Amino acid sequence: MERNLRRQQRSVHGHPWRKDVLVKPDQLDGNIVAPNAIWTTAAANLLTFYSVKNLTVDGSGQLDGNGAIWWTCFNQKLLAFASCNNLWVKSIHLKDSPDKHMTLYRCSQVHVNNVSVTAPGDSPNTDGINMAFSDHVYISNCSIQTGDDCVSILSGTSDVNITNSTCGPGHGISVGSLGGDSSTALVERITVSNCSFSKTLTGVRIKSWQGGSGKANSFLFENLNMTDVQFPIDIDQFYCPRGNCPPKDSAVAISDARFINIQGTSSNPDAIQILCSESVQCRGIYLDNINLSCSGHTAQTRATILNAYGTIGGTVKPHVRFLGS
Repeated sequence: MERNLRRQQRSVHGHPWRKDVLVKPDQLDGNIVAPNAIWTTAAANLLTFYSVKNLTVDGSGQLDGNGAIWWTCFNQKLLAFASCNNLWVKSIHLKDSPDKHMTLYRCSQVHVNNVSVTAPGDSPNTDGINMAFSDHVYISNCSIQTGDDCVSILSGTSDVNITNSTCGPGHGISVGSLGGDSSTALVERITVSNCSFSKTLTGVRIKSWQGGSGKANSFLFENLNMTDVQFPIDIDQFYCPRGNCPPKDSAVAISDARFINIQGTSSNPDAIQILCSESVQCRGIYLDNINLSCSGHTAQTRATILNAYGTIGGTVKPHVRFLGS
């Protein structure tokens, strides 16, 4: 028998959620707002689902992380799923997370559809959807506006399909970072298609640290539109956001990455960056029907290619020259 539960306040860690919340089996309605004071200094999630099979989170409800007071802490996430199989998340809205908005960890067969995420473009570390050690993840018809990656795909993840979604502001859709602290990474079979990016740091990118190992392969980035994106196509084996990283020989091997039908504008002339290690070169990069112009500038766009082998399958603007070509 269906049971409805309506409460004015619901206590979490001794502090109340605010507003009216309607909870039904598989449905979230109303507005859940995190406490407006810092209630813990430990890493935590505001709402966690652990080891639940066949779970659906659906409805018109909103989770509001009240994030501004946390944005110097970077350790409270909004909505977390761990070890959940056959998971559906539909039509909810996530807002102003203290840190990442939605995380997937060791989940399988995940469907995220028609979910919206909003946070200011300068809010730190507020990834839209972050996943690790997960497989068969399908993200569709989502709108993500954040201060960090719209979607971040970390090690241990395979068979991801992101389609018909918008990203921006934010840092784009990212694989990685991989190989940090000399770790071994594995990411494979990732598809991003029919998506649009507006005023993001990157469009689609693969980023890894020097000193790591493992592999990242089998990528398809197809039918993408860029508007004022700083680096629409970006592969970076020298990821080092704080600078001053010492050079190291080992690296995560990146191969079989296809970029097809990508159009639009770059906010600076460096529209394509493929920067790979001399000791672990990128291989199997394929570009076809790429047309990226420079918005607001008379300068021509350009590509910077370092230690990468690949092929050109059609018109590519800016001009790209791979090793061996």
